Amino acid sequence: MTRLGVLLSGRGSNFLAIAEAINNGSLHGCEIVLVLSNKADAPGIDAARQLGLEAYAIPSKGIPRQEHDRQMIAALQEAKVDLICLAGYMRIISPEFIAAFPNRILNIHPSLLPAFPRLDAQGQALEYGAKVAGCTVHFVDEQVDHGTIIVQRTVPVLDDDTHDTLAARILEQEHQAYAEALQRVLSGEYRIEGRRYIRK
Repeated sequence: MTRLGVLLSGRGSNFLAIAEAINNGSLHGCEIVLVLSNKADAPGIDAARQLGLEAYAIPSKGIPRQEHDRQMIAALQEAKVDLICLAGYMRIISPEFIAAFPNRILNIHPSLLPAFPRLDAQGQALEYGAKVAGCTVHFVDEQVDHGTIIVQRTVPVLDDDTHDTLAARILEQEHQAYAEALQRVLSGEYRIEGRRYIRK
């Protein structure tokens, strides 16, 4: 069983989608062993505890990034985590963090990277006049929203879309894409050539 650690900063809807996929058998070969947040009041922590999972916060406010990341790394290593899922974790992790788990950190972003990185990708897509939006699950490297792409899903941008309606449709696809990407990585049936993820 691959041991998953989940990092979140908010409600944790992508975390809950992963947990549901494990519970219903559509995502297999893994278990969530630890849920961590950088915010003590993150609703996702309470949701994880209600599922009987080990979950707690290591608050980041007022702590230098590297020191906070060292605490997070220590907690993940103590739990013997094999693979890490960033699920709405609103902090840029340090090179030290990435080096501790090389090619073992996944993230999801609400755009078709490399388009519209960083914050408010949905708003960026609307402002730019994009006709297609979506989401991307990728490996994490030392650049923001940059690592090798595993799965992308598209969502049409409708003429009457608002930020909220577009974000909601993208989120539906995120919940499916993350479990799909995890299953691909867990299979081990892939190789990476340059920036390309190639299924065997």
